[in-house]
This record gives sequence, structure tokens and C-alpha cells, in this order.
Amino acid sequence: MEPLLDTASRANAVHDVDTALLRSWPVPMPALEGDKEIRGHVLVLGGSREMPGAVILAATAALRAGAGKLTIATGHSVAQLVALAMPEARVIGLAEHDSAGFSLDAVATLDPLADRVDAVLVGPGMRDEAATAALVHALLPRLDAAGSAVVLDACAMGALLHPPAGWPAGRPWRFERPVALTPHAGEMAHLTGIDKASIVGVPDPRAIAAARDWNAVLALKGARTVIATPDGTLYQHEGGNVGLAISGSGDVLAGIIAGLAARGAPLDQAACWGVALHARAGERLAARMGTLGYLAREISQEIPALLEDIAGEDAGGHGTIRQAPVGRGAPA
Repeated sequence: MEPLLDTASRANAVHDVDTALLRSWPVPMPALEGDKEIRGHVLVLGGSREMPGAVILAATAALRAGAGKLTIATGHSVAQLVALAMPEARVIGLAEHDSAGFSLDAVATLDPLADRVDAVLVGPGMRDEAATAALVHALLPRLDAAGSAVVLDACAMGALLHPPAGWPAGRPWRFERPVALTPHAGEMAHLTGIDKASIVGVPDPRAIAAARDWNAVLALKGARTVIATPDGTLYQHEGGNVGLAISGSGDVLAGIIAGLAARGAPLDQAACWGVALHARAGERLAARMGTLGYLAREISQEIPALLEDIAGEDAGGHGTIRQAPVGRGAPA
């Protein structure tokens, strides 16, 4: 990566993800007469024998964020459990390796879905990084051709470290089309080889450089989350509370982002809104239940009301959500 930006350049480039920004950048809304098809179809690919709950958390969050249709692809060993937990979803069982990774046979299984899904989330609950990376690289050309938005979380971000055969040694992997990545500082250290303390200390230039080099919308999670885009735009969000630092919380955030993307939000917008919704859900839960002890599964329950509250209220006190055209970019 190239030399870090200086402090002044970083400060001038940062946009606060606050209520004013979100209200000026409303997420796409279906017409009142619309059906589930126009609300978007999201595919969540993940889970394993030891962590089937992660894909359930992410899938629930995608629906709470407003996606209209849900398909889950997970291992054969847990597919029935996931189907029982998620009656709203179509659940596809995939062949697994002993290592808990999915077989590349999954590519043929999922191929017919590529033209029917608007957003794909890969990673929650997956465990074999190398096998997951191989699956991601096998799926990406098909998803790119179909124009599906792609969100990579957790183990799936290891696709950066395991490029396909023929990629030049020592050259950072670069996605053909932008994808969304959602690392915390520890995962960012793993992906970049940079010390975690250095990332925590100066996250802005690390995020900007990675987003540019990888061609990704990068949400670098923390007490202060920064969202960087391939063109160098940088957003920041401060909020939430320590109660969000709990198992499964990241799966929920990834699911919210995927659900918004399925509705038609560009990846930068989906990431900004997702981070804000996730943090504000934690604040609501803390106010009602206490800062520590609420569960990741409860975060999603707050999302539908928050979507309307952030959009604002009309003079009569009734929540309204403004129409935004699909594919609209960030506000100036």
C-alpha cells in the first residue's frame, strides 16, 4: 500500500454518518403497490456445524432491513436446523469438507440463483478460510455477470489472502467489481499484515488505502467505525455502546448491509446506513435493558422502527420514508 495520508488530508475528507446525512440519502423504497419481488432477493451463504447460528442471525437481519425474499445456503449437516429456525427462507444444503468448508460443488448448486438474487452475503459462521476463498473466487465471476451486490464478512474476507491461481505473487488482490468488506481491527490486521495497534491508532489511512487497492467498500468496525470507498471517500460513525461487542453482533451488521443492498442501496450507502442502524439499535437496547447483557439476536428487532425514525416524521407525527431512486450515489 502507498504512504499514509497526512492528518489534515484525513480530516478534510471525512463525512459524519449522522442523522442529517442519512436523511439526505434515503434508502430505496418500493412502491406502495409493490410485492416481495421488488423489495429484493438476498442470498446468505454461510454457517457450519459449530456455528449454524451465525447464518440465522445474518439472514434475520437482512429481512429486518427490508429485503423481500431470502435464500440461505449452508452445510447439509445444519440445513434442516436452519430451515426450522428460519421459516421465511428457502434453505439449500451444500456438501461440506471435514474441515467445515464447503465443496466447490456448491458453485453448480448456486449458479441457477445468480440471475435471481440482488445481493449476496458470504461468510457468517464459515470456518475454513482457504476453502471459503476458493468458493468466493469461483462464485464472483457469475455474480459479477448477474450484477449482484456482494458483501464478504468474517472468513470470506480471506479471499484477499488466497487469490486464484495465476494472480501475481506479492500483488494485492483486486476485485473486478466493488464488494463490501466488514472487518474489525483484528481481521484487518490479518488481511493486511499490519499490526492491530497501528490499525486502531490510525484507521483512516489504512481503510482508504485498502479500499483503493482492493476495489472495495470497507467498513472498518470499532467504537469509531470508518467506511472507505474505492474513490477515496471516507465516512465515520461514532455511537453505539460496549454491549454491541458480543458474539454474533458482526453477523447482524453484515446482514443489515446485505438486506439494504438487496433493496437497491449502493454498497457505500448500505454500509453507512447499516453501521448507523446497528449502533442505534444497540443504544435502544441499552436504554431499555442495560448496557451489558442484551443479545445479538435482539439487535435486528429494532431495525424496522429505526429505519422509519431516521427517515423523519411529517407534520402530523406519522413516520414517513422518502422515495429514493435505485442506484443513487452519496449526497454531495
